[in-house]
Amino acid sequence: MKRNLGNYAIIALVILNVIVWFVFPPVDDGRENFARAYAGEMLGSTVIILMSCSLFLSTRPKWAEPFFGGLDKMYMTHRRTSTSAFLLLFVHLLTVPITTVNLRLGNYLAMIAFTGIVSIVLITLAPRIPFLNKLTGETYEGWKKLHRYIGIFFILGFIHALTVNALDALIAISWVQVFFILGTVSYLYTEFFGRFFKKFLPYTVEAVKHPNNATTEVTLRPRKEPIKKQRAGQFLFVRFPGDKTLNEPHPFTISGAPSDDVLRLTIKASGDFTRYLFHTLQAGADAVIEGAYGMFDYKTGGQKQIWIAGGIGLTPFLAFIRDMDGNPDHAVDFYYTVRHREEALFLDEIEAAAEKNPRLKVRVRFSATEGSLTVDEIVENAGGDVRKHDIYLCGPFPMVQAFTRKFKELGAPGERIHYEEFNFR
Repeated sequence: MKRNLGNYAIIALVILNVIVWFVFPPVDDGRENFARAYAGEMLGSTVIILMSCSLFLSTRPKWAEPFFGGLDKMYMTHRRTSTSAFLLLFVHLLTVPITTVNLRLGNYLAMIAFTGIVSIVLITLAPRIPFLNKLTGETYEGWKKLHRYIGIFFILGFIHALTVNALDALIAISWVQVFFILGTVSYLYTEFFGRFFKKFLPYTVEAVKHPNNATTEVTLRPRKEPIKKQRAGQFLFVRFPGDKTLNEPHPFTISGAPSDDVLRLTIKASGDFTRYLFHTLQAGADAVIEGAYGMFDYKTGGQKQIWIAGGIGLTPFLAFIRDMDGNPDHAVDFYYTVRHREEALFLDEIEAAAEKNPRLKVRVRFSATEGSLTVDEIVENAGGDVRKHDIYLCGPFPMVQAFTRKFKELGAPGERIHYEEFNFR
């Protein structure tokens, strides 16, 4: 229940906004299309509230993680609120009476804000639109830089609401101003002032290894104080300020144990940033980290557990295994699936951990030669019933979705199925 309180709070704010507009309606000044103007301003205020919530979530408040189920789930909520605001923006535009006579400053601001927000959101939802894709240089980093302007268009949109011929609804407008302030402060914090308040920690790249031809293992050593309150399975944001391309914060799971005096990251070269990192990052480089984040934690689960890792989704489970001692508190069936043997990482270490930990059973699957792992096989190995098991999944999101759906069909409670929204990264 607690993990959804954040989502319920946002829904409650939207409902409360509608109630405020109905309880404290604007004064009917006799203008033509008053009802449309009334409905349009109510919709516009809802857009402001949703966008302010989205901008607030972009600040990555660690204290809010439990109310969303982790930062990864928080980003999914950020995406949903942004999309909802985007769709309501069109409804608002179609609802409010529009005239081309006696245009005010607010009308021109509306055009600028609408064009900017629509362009940025469309690129997010449909990144392959040719004429919009040119704005980002067809790269994720280009999209991130463009996305930083969303707060400016948010501010222009609210100023538009104050400088058009708006209805007289003092209480409702004052209520919405609270969210404008929240959104503006959140945006300024994220883009400008956060560096003075957030805990960014300096590290040094101690070692760079390549376990296979597509993966980089980075070892980071703290230059001053180390990261605190880290739990196995969490992730952090890291950037390397000595290189222009790598000086953008990216999230990676910590694959080492919390008790280590260094941080270990295991990174697959799957995008422009990670491929560049694979080829160029060297020992001795400076690093800046922020975190740790995430609530993917096996220690909060029950005695019987099933872990399923697909590809680079191994990393949080690697941290789990490295965090164990010889007598773990949980009985674990661990499934690690990759297409080919050469793609598998740290097999010797994983098998050695299984020999040391009698309650850890490891099953490695090479799908190209042995076939895909199935839920039926997992259930059979678990004794035919997984309803009392905690199930942890990490890997390609289609795999996670398919396994989650099948486990639920077989009676596994939703609250016992844990996974990271890996596609937010």
